[in-house]
Amino acid sequence: MTGGSPYGSASGSPGGASRRSEIAHSLRPLTVLQLLNATQAHSDAEWMLDDTELGQVTVVGHVVSIQSQATNNLYWLDDGTGRIEARHWIDSSIEESGTGSSAITEGSYVRVSGTLKMFGSKRYVNATHIRPVKSPHEIYFHLLEAMTVTLIWAKGAPPRAGQNPKTTPQAEVAGPPAAGASAYAVQSHSPATNSSQYSHLPKLEYTIITFMLNQPSKEEGVHVGSIARAVGGNAVTISNALDKLMDDGLVFTTIDDSHFKVAD
Repeated sequence: MTGGSPYGSASGSPGGASRRSEIAHSLRPLTVLQLLNATQAHSDAEWMLDDTELGQVTVVGHVVSIQSQATNNLYWLDDGTGRIEARHWIDSSIEESGTGSSAITEGSYVRVSGTLKMFGSKRYVNATHIRPVKSPHEIYFHLLEAMTVTLIWAKGAPPRAGQNPKTTPQAEVAGPPAAGASAYAVQSHSPATNSSQYSHLPKLEYTIITFMLNQPSKEEGVHVGSIARAVGGNAVTISNALDKLMDDGLVFTTIDDSHFKVAD
């Protein structure tokens, strides 16, 4: 599975197109229920799940029925959380192998990768790749991976082995965490840096700066995905905040348009 930054930009900054391109090529494991819960602001908008933009998706499910047509095959999939249709277009120039769609039968399990689409009132997966699942372990792995990725997006990465949990940027701005707070929080990897010189900034921009200052010093800086998992919020808001910080000369991009560093 590949990961990527989920953040585009609502402005015309040079980094916006690159960040949106990354999410378009990222692949996120999901359950059918999550696909059914995804939303669109309008028919041309990106799909969103829990304020996170979706690019390519992958789902594992039981094939309830197959409808073969001249140009495509329709698969009804059920993974125990819900049912959704997957549409796989047939490329006559590519000979189907024994591991391709020709090997898929009703009652079997498959892995489908593609993009979420809507036609009329029907939601479906436009499948770019579909193959049979050969081991039951892949079914269990997919469900666990979908849960893990969702938790990381919602609450941040868990502590690394041998690492003590530390205060998150949110807690630094909004106060101490509540009792019994989850250990799934993005961790600070170095002693807190005095960020009082940035206290005049709006809350989100201050939180971003504080998080970046508390990360290990690296030439490439901090990836936008790490920033997003730490501070929360939606893609457009975070992109706008980063653009504003760049306009003010407080942060700059490094090795690409998705890595940022605090200006000295």
